[in-house]
Amino acid sequence: MAKSSSLKSTLAVSLNNYLDAGAIVAGASGVTLWQNYLGLSEMHLGWLNALSANALGAAIGAIIGGFLADKFGRKFIFTYNLLVYMTGVLIVMLAMNFPMLLAGFLITGISVGIGVPASWTYISESSEVNNRGRNICISQMSWGVGPMVILFFGMLLAPGGFLYAPVESLAQAVVGADAPQASIQVFSSRVVFLTLFIVAFIAWNLQRQLEESAEFTANKAKDKSGIVENIKLLFTNRIAVKTVAFLATIYLTWNLVASVMGFFMPHIYETAGGLSNEDANMLSCISWVFVVVTTFIISFFVDKVAHRFFYIFGLAAALTAWILIIGGGVSTIGGIWLFTILWGINNGSSVQVFYALWGSELFPAKFRAGAQGLLFFIVRGLSAVWGLVFTFIYGDNGEGFTLAAYCMVVLLLIALIVGLLGMPNTRGKTLHQITKERYGDDY
Repeated sequence: MAKSSSLKSTLAVSLNNYLDAGAIVAGASGVTLWQNYLGLSEMHLGWLNALSANALGAAIGAIIGGFLADKFGRKFIFTYNLLVYMTGVLIVMLAMNFPMLLAGFLITGISVGIGVPASWTYISESSEVNNRGRNICISQMSWGVGPMVILFFGMLLAPGGFLYAPVESLAQAVVGADAPQASIQVFSSRVVFLTLFIVAFIAWNLQRQLEESAEFTANKAKDKSGIVENIKLLFTNRIAVKTVAFLATIYLTWNLVASVMGFFMPHIYETAGGLSNEDANMLSCISWVFVVVTTFIISFFVDKVAHRFFYIFGLAAALTAWILIIGGGVSTIGGIWLFTILWGINNGSSVQVFYALWGSELFPAKFRAGAQGLLFFIVRGLSAVWGLVFTFIYGDNGEGFTLAAYCMVVLLLIALIVGLLGMPNTRGKTLHQITKERYGDDY
């Protein structure tokens, strides 16, 4: 595949990452508004996080979508999956009660999970050997642009925001001028979800036009094994099992921190930092600016410089952020700003970049997407449980924030140590070469 072609397909598929992170942050940016509108408790918020694109919803979708992508093709997922996403977003937009809101979050999350293994697999299989890391970084940039744009809209549309007046007028026209204030204010979140619906429609039309992965087509021509056979191979091959354990450990420990930050960051700013909803969304948006800029810079070097350097760099930024917060607290504006910048740098050179890269490199084509789906299921599923536990640790008003911060430091240290011990050497090698080195000629 020509370089321009691989870049074009990468951009089209990377919109899935925009929609993944966008769905998480769209919920986060308006979570206080939904809480006021529906009278939700912290436990309700925990369930929204647990069943959303941030955790269990994506986990369920990933383990289904991964093996479907290995059986029917990557293009099969791109043809139908975003229709499910648009359905979930539409339900959230129209939600009038907690069960409806929860159902919308769950359906959207399932769609996100279905799309992720196919997306990372397709990008890796469609890339040239010296551009694979770059293309994964482009996908990661989309994961940063999504929250940045969504939080920007959330900031403008939030009560008191620059564009809140037309939102308020729309809400009054729909629910009546004498409706409770919370019913009117929540329309800013409904409009934010509308933007996701529009992007999903555009992405669906672009992805339906993509050609099937050449590596998938070649593998299917010689290998007729089904989903059950591939699952058995994944769980019985010693190298595959060790690879799953390694990738699951580094991604889980980092994602337990990132998933909390992705959903609760604005809420933490509001409750522990005492900021307004508008200011909380502004700071979260600025953090994602640093994500995009950092990833953009790294994309020029990731195929040329040892992965170890960027891996350490990202986790060092994350650890420094949390250690500084433990020492200074988020009650000071300086501490909040420093934390915001460092966390953004971490996300730009994050474990997720290398998890996506290595996850698409270290498994053979016959169960490549399925293995990633399994990994995503493990990580997002446990993140769902952690999201519920975190609400107890954190407390209703952030009184347990220091204890939560210590938990984050321990998790990040595990990701750093295990990653350095098990880091593979795949840079500059073709997927076929990597597969042959690890699994022999039978795969």
